[in-house]
Amino acid sequence: MLPPSLSSATALARRDFIFRAAGGFLGAAIGGVLQESSRVNAASGIPNAPGPARSVIFLFMCGGVSHIDTFDPKDNKWAGKLIDAVGFGDNLAEMKRPVIPCHRAFTRHGQSGTPVSDWFPHVGGVIDDIALIRSMWCHETNHFPAVVEMATGHRDRIVDHPSFGSWISYALGSENRNLPTFVSMGRASSPLQLNGGYLGANVAATPFLTGPAPIRNLQPPTGSTAMDRDRQTRALERMNAEFRKTYATQSAIAARLESYELAARMQLSAPNACDIASEPEGVRALYGVGASPTDDFGKQLLLARRLVERGVRFVQVCHAGGGNGAWDSHGDMESHAPLCRQVDKPIAGLLRDLKQRGLLESTLVVWTSEFGRTPWSQNTTGRDHNPRGFTSWLAGGGARGGTVWGATDDVGYRAIQNPVYVSDLQATILRQMGIDHRKLEIEIHGRPVRLIEPGSEPVLGLVS
Repeated sequence: MLPPSLSSATALARRDFIFRAAGGFLGAAIGGVLQESSRVNAASGIPNAPGPARSVIFLFMCGGVSHIDTFDPKDNKWAGKLIDAVGFGDNLAEMKRPVIPCHRAFTRHGQSGTPVSDWFPHVGGVIDDIALIRSMWCHETNHFPAVVEMATGHRDRIVDHPSFGSWISYALGSENRNLPTFVSMGRASSPLQLNGGYLGANVAATPFLTGPAPIRNLQPPTGSTAMDRDRQTRALERMNAEFRKTYATQSAIAARLESYELAARMQLSAPNACDIASEPEGVRALYGVGASPTDDFGKQLLLARRLVERGVRFVQVCHAGGGNGAWDSHGDMESHAPLCRQVDKPIAGLLRDLKQRGLLESTLVVWTSEFGRTPWSQNTTGRDHNPRGFTSWLAGGGARGGTVWGATDDVGYRAIQNPVYVSDLQATILRQMGIDHRKLEIEIHGRPVRLIEPGSEPVLGLVS
């Protein structure tokens, strides 16, 4: 049932509604608004101060990357030995598991001498721009709940929590009125990674594709010219102004109309922003565009750079999503190898490209997964899920490059030194964006709800 605030809108005469809906997709959108209830009360302004970061590129590896085989080297002195695995999952009974060896070679890179696996040689080449967090942890052992925890900062799904990108979109707004504030590329592990939740659909992610049609259903009709679209847009703006005047109290309708006006403007702006073919050949090669196996991810990261260059606040790029995610390596750790080859060169290319353009200082690049993997296996050569210790990293946006923060135990099972919870990571990102996480809250039906619950704080040793 619609709330009373929308009841007058539903009383539109059918003939009047059809007349107003004649403006094409924007008019059709109004029909959707009339059927949708608003659950968000108006929030007071969130105090922000300029931070070193203007935008975030959030790289999410779907399925659980093994920190032990990538950025958190352990010697093999425990290989074949039984270790205490009490507390793994929900099992509190005594449990012993044999440690399996790591077959990767680690090389020290850069002036910092930080060791990086031979699966990430290109990232190793830019390690002095990266702040590694080897002591990440979360609560959830299974993929979907852990993705929700990483995406929203909350474990419960009773409340429709928005994703982290939506919070940033809500708090900061856009720097480019012709492009979305929050963009997502690649196949996500969960729709909640794109969700606006109780903040509303207008701050949810806009999915982007690489290629000539970056946004589905946004291409103008064949034969339509820019002059045609400009004329149509002006006509729609006049209709919307009339509609807003008539239904001035309907904030939900006004918000939705604004989102569809953005869609109309994107018809002209998005294709240009997504035209990676216009980039010099040397830049495309830096990302691995046009080469196998880096072409797809390279195009996404090059597009991410072009978007933040144009003022997009939050660009999320999901790699190997769908199901549990391809990084879910239970059967054999060698299944990580082709995935690392897909992302290693593009990630290093992104950091180099941002740096040479002077954008790395204002762009915070975040690399993470929903959890790590255990020192033991499930009677195979793969590894199980591990929320108790894993690695994430930050680069640019004021991150202290060449830093290694925290540590796991001798086998990589638990974070034992300077542990960093998911919400601590989020609070750190917000700080770099100039947002005080303690004030980032909204009132839902009289109840204050926060992104970052009390107890989590920015990790100041990671950033300046």
